[in-house]
Amino acid sequence: MVAISIIILIVCGLLALVVLAQNPKGGGLAAGFTGAQQIGGVQRTADFLEKGTWTLAGALMVLCLVSAAVQNSGPASMDELDTPAGEAGTEQLAPTPDDGSTGIKIPSEEEGL
Repeated sequence: MVAISIIILIVCGLLALVVLAQNPKGGGLAAGFTGAQQIGGVQRTADFLEKGTWTLAGALMVLCLVSAAVQNSGPASMDELDTPAGEAGTEQLAPTPDDGSTGIKIPSEEEGL
């Protein structure tokens, strides 16, 4: 569980860097490459950043779903407040008598209060 959380944080950081490297007007990191004939030119850099953004966003979504599935798969430790409703109150009270009474004895006037 901790490993998945660390991977999620790393992917979030990388995604932020890739998004910040882009410029919505075509500038950003791609603007530094002026020659369209260069290997890794403007178009290729913009395509790489866009594919990287989509890949990291997809990976983040999958990791969050996996993290939620692992978290809900089984309780590692439950405390007394997390017990299911059917099992709540496992302490047993004194049994009630078989004659149908409640088992509570109310003293009469003869016995005194």
